[in-house]
Amino acid sequence: MTSTRQEKISDLKPNLKAMARRIREIRGFDLTQGQFAKILGISQAQLSKYEKAQSVPTVELLIKLKAFSKKSIDWILTGE
Repeated sequence: MTSTRQEKISDLKPNLKAMARRIREIRGFDLTQGQFAKILGISQAQLSKYEKAQSVPTVELLIKLKAFSKKSIDWILTGE
């Protein structure tokens, strides 16, 4: 692997605000945070942190979001 390639990979960081918007989009307008948190098996407070970009979702949560939304984990993480 070239050093340029390594630098590009090391520069990658999650865009928490964009991820938070996608999590909020998955929840939609029909569910409250409390209702959606219950579906996901987490607290409403923790869901709020994800939706406010204050916390990084766990792999387990990403899998649950994927199953609920039928969106790819790539989309949830990157929007692509």
